Amino acid sequence: MADETDVTAQGLGRRRVLGLAAATFVSSQSWIGTASAAQSGALRGDRPTGKVREECGVDVPAENSLPGDRDWRITRAGAAGAIQGFAERVSVRSGEVVALRVSTTAAAYTVSAYRMGWYGGARARLVWSSGILPGVLQPQALLDAGTRMARADWRRTAEVDTSGWPEGCYLLRLDAEDGRGQRFVPLTVRSSSAAGRTVVVNSVATWQAYNRWGGADLYKGTTGKKGSRSLAVSFDRPYAGGHGAGQYFVYEAPLVALAERMGLPLAYTTGVDVAREPRFLGGAVAMLSLGHDEYWSPEQRRHVTSARDEGMNLAVLGANCCYRRVRFEPSAVGADRIVVCYKDDYAKDPGFQRGCPPTNDFRRMPAPDPESSLLGVIYDGYPVDAPFVVSQPDHWLLERTGARLGDSFPHLVGVEYDRVNPAHPTPRPIEILAHSPVVCKGRPSYADMAYCSLPGGAGVFATGTMRWVEALEATGPGGGKANHGLDARAGEFTRTVTANLLRAFAQGPTGHARPARDNLADQYGKGAPTAGA
Repeated sequence: MADETDVTAQGLGRRRVLGLAAATFVSSQSWIGTASAAQSGALRGDRPTGKVREECGVDVPAENSLPGDRDWRITRAGAAGAIQGFAERVSVRSGEVVALRVSTTAAAYTVSAYRMGWYGGARARLVWSSGILPGVLQPQALLDAGTRMARADWRRTAEVDTSGWPEGCYLLRLDAEDGRGQRFVPLTVRSSSAAGRTVVVNSVATWQAYNRWGGADLYKGTTGKKGSRSLAVSFDRPYAGGHGAGQYFVYEAPLVALAERMGLPLAYTTGVDVAREPRFLGGAVAMLSLGHDEYWSPEQRRHVTSARDEGMNLAVLGANCCYRRVRFEPSAVGADRIVVCYKDDYAKDPGFQRGCPPTNDFRRMPAPDPESSLLGVIYDGYPVDAPFVVSQPDHWLLERTGARLGDSFPHLVGVEYDRVNPAHPTPRPIEILAHSPVVCKGRPSYADMAYCSLPGGAGVFATGTMRWVEALEATGPGGGKANHGLDARAGEFTRTVTANLLRAFAQGPTGHARPARDNLADQYGKGAPTAGA
């Protein structure tokens, strides 16, 4: 998402949517972990349970057969400063130590590590818990003068040993001992290999772009206007939204639960790690870009493109994907802790002046590279709220949905949307499966769900709407505030299509086995280029 005054080449206006503890710790021999006083006074856990296969990754069915813990949710959030924290790394490999920096008004607190998944509907399993840790009230946010970047200059309060933790998405829950506050700290325990697996990519750069902790993000700053926005954002601070979980709950958690329930071979990583590790995606059967995955570095895009061209299926389960071009820089805490994105002011970016790529939209000058060449679809606008209209009901992705030509699902298109645009580079053949009329700020257009097949064998799928992952949770009558008014019918439709997609993509390259039947001219008229043009 972007600023209200941020105008694309197509003239589209868009706006923002959206101390190492020096105490003796209580030790325990229970399966949920122990805490002991290391020589450094750091918190370390040991002996958590979980099915881990070093070479093949987490055994998803076996892991999800373990008892879940339904009390993982936050029920006593408390005041904003009651307790909050961040991890010094966005991801670790199982067995590595991650340090936390926590601030709390309480005299003591605890940490509980929950692996997110299905677990019989509980959605999380307690993998590790700490003993009681002394609380520290840390300083207020600092705002860097040059970039208006908010950060927390806090000291380290704990270290957590992740030995034995299965790969996956984790939420570390911080509980103030006085009961006055709870917050999450997200952490990815990333996979060592993606070979033969479907890769879930946590969109942490985008979470950070929208993080207003400290008063500023990449959209607005302390004045509440664009002119005071940050030109860079830091992982060295808690997340203000989602009780500390950032955008995970709305845009990622429902998909993680569904994929783990299906028992698929999964690998986990973050966009930062995809950028850092050129060959990580080698051999992966598919990569999943989740509900809101807007901010990519050129390295991430290059590595994803290379894997796609080698036959890795690619699914975009949202909209506005790969729209902003960013650069990762180190902070005092560690590598790749700062996300730089100057947007319209890219010429003022010292990195650009040194010869780095511009940190503006991928499609824009001086280095235009529209995201449609990778994804098949291109971001087209904000805001909309429109029905999702089926145009290709006989497609294999819509099997068992019962959908017919022209069927519509109210509110499923929003709040941002993508379309297939023949004016931009697009892989061919491409097949439009849903062609939904929208009106965005008075301008008529379409949101497109599309599937294309590539010469290297990959299939590429895009939903065309940001609400897709959120819709997976829709079970009610609809029309209210929950899930933007999405109803159980939309929920069943999106769950069935997503299951069809994940099942097929997990079997290997779908481009040859299930080639797209190009129908761009049917939807956009005879003026649309033919396949291969």
